Amino acid sequence: MAKLHFHYSTMNAGKSTLLLQASYNYNERGMATRLLTARLDERAGPRRIASRIGIGSEAATYGPDDDLFAMVRTWQEEEDIACLFVDEAQFLTEAQVWQLARAVDDLGVPAMCYGLRVDFMGQLFPGSAALLALADEMREVRTICHCGRKATMVVRRGPDGRALREGAQVQVGGNETYSALCRRHWREEMGQ
Repeated sequence: MAKLHFHYSTMNAGKSTLLLQASYNYNERGMATRLLTARLDERAGPRRIASRIGIGSEAATYGPDDDLFAMVRTWQEEEDIACLFVDEAQFLTEAQVWQLARAVDDLGVPAMCYGLRVDFMGQLFPGSAALLALADEMREVRTICHCGRKATMVVRRGPDGRALREGAQVQVGGNETYSALCRRHWREEMGQ
């Protein structure tokens, strides 16, 4: 039975690595997968998912106006898809999460979504909120704060290295912009 999965964490937990490894395992057994990532994040290059450890793969992209159910249905007509892998799932819209749920339920295509749970201000991303509400299975991918505790939060840093306390929810960046922290250290950095 196909399911909608949500693997969530902070930055630098290895979500993309896990996605690429899982897709590789399917492919190695002769099963077709499709990879999908947010069009707005081209840090690894256009139409590409890559991990900090150096592995990567080509991927289709989605934007906020794309109908993911229609996309999966078209792919499923071309070949039997064993699993759909979605990177940067926090950038999905609520409607797109429902479209993925429909692809799981009506087309029988499992969907494995990987993304951030909260933004730098501790607020849920819309895609993550919808996945937390609709996913059949959820898994936290753990990473650690500089103190050794589990990191559950992330701060965005300005050019001076200090934690920013306001700004747009979405700003694509990596280690130069974001740091994963435990809640206590996040509160300290945010002045709470």
